[in-house]
Amino acid sequence: MNEINPWKSTSIDDYQKLFDEFGISPFDEFSPKYLFSWEGIPGNDNGMFIEFLRQNYGIDWVKTAKIEKIDDGKTINISAENNNISLKLNDEQTELNLEINDVRTDKFVVKIENNKLKIYLQRIKHPHRFMRRGIIFGHRSYDSIVDAMDSGKPFSAMSGFMPSGRVHLGHKMVMEEIIWHQQQGGTVFMAVADMEAHSVRGISWEDCRRIGVEEYILSLIALGFEPEGGRIYFQSTSPEVRDLAFELGVKANFSEMSAIYGFNGETNIAHMVSATVQSADILHPQLQEFGGPRPVVIPVGADQDPHIRLTRGLADKMNMFHVFDGQQPNPYYSNDDEPGKNKEPHVWLVNIYSKLPAEELVKLKIKNAFIDIEKSLQNIIIGNDEINRYTGHINIRCFSSEHKTILEKAHEIVKEVEKSIGGYTFLPPASTYHKFMTGLQGGKMSSSIPESIIALTEEPKAAGKKVMRAKTGGRMTLEEQKEHGGLPDECTVYELMLYHLVEDDNEVLEVKQQCLAGKLMCGTCKKRAAGLMEEFLIDHQRKREAAKERLPEFGIDYNLTFRVL
Repeated sequence: MNEINPWKSTSIDDYQKLFDEFGISPFDEFSPKYLFSWEGIPGNDNGMFIEFLRQNYGIDWVKTAKIEKIDDGKTINISAENNNISLKLNDEQTELNLEINDVRTDKFVVKIENNKLKIYLQRIKHPHRFMRRGIIFGHRSYDSIVDAMDSGKPFSAMSGFMPSGRVHLGHKMVMEEIIWHQQQGGTVFMAVADMEAHSVRGISWEDCRRIGVEEYILSLIALGFEPEGGRIYFQSTSPEVRDLAFELGVKANFSEMSAIYGFNGETNIAHMVSATVQSADILHPQLQEFGGPRPVVIPVGADQDPHIRLTRGLADKMNMFHVFDGQQPNPYYSNDDEPGKNKEPHVWLVNIYSKLPAEELVKLKIKNAFIDIEKSLQNIIIGNDEINRYTGHINIRCFSSEHKTILEKAHEIVKEVEKSIGGYTFLPPASTYHKFMTGLQGGKMSSSIPESIIALTEEPKAAGKKVMRAKTGGRMTLEEQKEHGGLPDECTVYELMLYHLVEDDNEVLEVKQQCLAGKLMCGTCKKRAAGLMEEFLIDHQRKREAAKERLPEFGIDYNLTFRVL
């Protein structure tokens, strides 16, 4: 582990450092959660089933309800007095539909395991194959996005590409993730990082625009990006991004930026500016012009996490107030059984702090904002809750209210007051992290090594030949392959199927199992993958040609005269 740079490794095991040292959470938190066995209701799984209904739907009457199977065993019916719950299997036995008192409905996933029907709660309703297959392995704050998708609240996804070379399968991964979030109801933003390409790589503005359109934007549209709820822009033509980058620069310092990007005395100023522009790209979907504060997710490879951390820090620095919770000793607590004494040793606090010193509070009239915040807080507390206001600080002592509820409402109140006095109220951006694709010859896929990549603009037959020359996980001889099986996890051809070429999970699992059992030879597998790759590229390139006609829908002139959306 000490010899491996986790930012560059293609092995998921090496990413443990990201969990242990950098605070990234495993994405399997969102994996389907086992609930109960269909055969165990009514029966041994009754207790598990009842507890699930109580915790998730607040149904207490189910504890004494009658539970039975009806409709030839296709429906579980739970009834008590005037209440009723039904759970119905679909004909394919792949989905379970829940209905409560003929009103509330929900859906669950059904899997056949050991010849039994197992019921799972799908945390993410329609997960992308990268999520289903563990290719997306980590996240920061993605629960905010999942909650927004579940509740129908606004959320966004954002990414960008530096127009410095050909668009390839690695770029396709990010494009698909952005498009998937758009399909789940999010507003999505895609930046062409021409300011970065010009300042860092010395690419002319003309080439930045040409490459941006001909390589990246056409493929993005061909893959399914839509103008409704979607924004494609060039950094250099977005005044909102440029202005926000300037403001972010006030909160960033050279030592912090140098630690992340390696800036030194030879680094040009434009390169440094382009770094704050990237942070502005990430945060600008929360500007009032684009709908205001909301959860925003950035899909990235693990090597981009330092930049995500920087931007999350800048988001916090840009806000006027800090809202957080904590505990303090309860002054009413006693170990003795004295009348009137509270038996809880601690009280939960919700704290609201100004980030400005007292003299600036008065100067900027933010002191009055605390009065407005306090007035609104009075409407949400109950019972013995207490509000205490000091200079630059308010705390709520939650004796009666649930502190998490008060914390959430306090966030909303502070956000509205800050917006009214011209603040940003940014939420820290969420992020997901996917594994790197392996280059066709092993090692990391890189545009600087043409044989390691397959470009989306590549001639299909030539791409098929690259697949036929790709490194596999096969044994040295045919006999060894049959006896010991192949090594699909070390095979770039299997990886192409896993990441891009086979949508059906059972189909890709069958490929892996056949390889491990020594029943599938590398030549056969390569021919299949090469054929699938050629089919994909032919179809994709046809859609790219059609996308040229759609560019005006995105505010882009194919003759390279651009206007700001």
